[in-house]
Amino acid sequence: MVKNRSLSDFEPEPDLRRASTLPARWYCDPTLLELEQEKVFAATWQAVGHTADVAQPGDYFSCECAGEPLIVARGLDGKLRAFSNVCRHRAALLAEGKGHATVLRCPYHGWTYQLDGSLHSAPEFEGVLDWRREEVLLPQAQVETWGPFVFVRLSPTGPSLLEYLGDIPQRIREFGCQLESLRFHARKDYFLDCNWKVYVDNYLEGYHVPAAHPGLFRELDYKQYQVETFRYYSKHHAPLRPAASDEQNRRYGQASQSGALYYWLFPNFMLNIYPDNLSSNIILPLGHRRTLTVFEWFFPAEQLTSQSDVVHRTLNFSEEIQQEDIRLCESVQRGLESRSYHQGRFSAARENGVHHFHLLLHEFLTR
Repeated sequence: MVKNRSLSDFEPEPDLRRASTLPARWYCDPTLLELEQEKVFAATWQAVGHTADVAQPGDYFSCECAGEPLIVARGLDGKLRAFSNVCRHRAALLAEGKGHATVLRCPYHGWTYQLDGSLHSAPEFEGVLDWRREEVLLPQAQVETWGPFVFVRLSPTGPSLLEYLGDIPQRIREFGCQLESLRFHARKDYFLDCNWKVYVDNYLEGYHVPAAHPGLFRELDYKQYQVETFRYYSKHHAPLRPAASDEQNRRYGQASQSGALYYWLFPNFMLNIYPDNLSSNIILPLGHRRTLTVFEWFFPAEQLTSQSDVVHRTLNFSEEIQQEDIRLCESVQRGLESRSYHQGRFSAARENGVHHFHLLLHEFLTR
C-alpha cells in the first residue's frame, strides 16, 4: 500500500472561471506516479487488448494493468477471465504475447494452470507440508468487453464497464459508427519525454488547434468545436468545414453532418471517430517524464479489402497531427520543470475538458 503523500499544494476549484491548473510538481515529482498507479490506474477500467484475440476457448494474451502482469483468457467453458501472469511458486511470468492452449505452463519449473487460474499440476511437489494444490489460485482481476476492446480493472469494486461508459455506445451508434463492422488494421507506438498527464491535457482541448495543427484546422469548423463533460468521460465534437473550390490537400473533400467526434474516458483512453475510420489512443506512464502512446486504427472491412487509399491517407494525416502534438507535449514538460512556473489559468471558453480531468484526478488521488 502506497502512503498518501501530501497533495496539499492543490485544492481544486469547481468554478472553471476561478480555477487554476494542476501545480507543476504534479507533472515532475517521481513519487506521485506510484500513487497514481494505485489510486487511478488500478481503480479504473484499462483497455488492454482486442476481443478478436480471445474469441475462441483456449485463446489468451498477456498484458499489464497499472504495472501488474496479467493474462486474459477464454476458458474452455467459454468464459472470459483475467488473472495474474505470475506463477505462485517462484514468480516467473507464465506467458508472453498471445496464443492458444488448454493449460498455461510456467517456463521455469513446469507448473501448469487451467484457463480459470487454478493450479493444474506442480511436478515433484509431493511431501510439502501445509500446502494443497487445489488452494493455489492465480489472483483474479475484473474483465469486460466493449466493441473490439477488452478492458480490465484490478480493483474488485467500482462501476461496471457499461456504467463507466455511460451513453458513449449509444452516441457512437447515432453518429453512424458501427463498432461491430470495424476491423483492426494497424498499431503504432509513440514514446514521449513528458508526463502522461501532459498528453491527456493536450488531448482534452481544441484551444491549440488553430496555432498547432494547420492541417486539422483546415478540416474542422473550429468556431463550433464543443466539449461536454460527464461523470467519467468527456465528449468533443466539431463539424467538418466545407471545402472551398480553391482549397488543396484537404483530408475530407466533402463536408459531413457528423463531423469529427472524440471521446476521452478517465484516465487514459481516447477514441477518435471520423466519417470513414476510428482510432484509439491509450496513454501509459513509463516514468514521471516518459509516456507511451499506443495508437490503433480500425476501418470498415470493405475498405481494407478494396485496397482503398482512405487507409493510407488516414494514417498519414494521423501521423502529421501526432508529430505536432509530440513536439508540443515535450516542450510543455520542459516548461513545467522550470523554476519560474507553478500554475496557470484556464480559458473558460475552451478548457473545460482539462479542468474536468483535473477534478477527477484529484478526486481519485484523495478518496
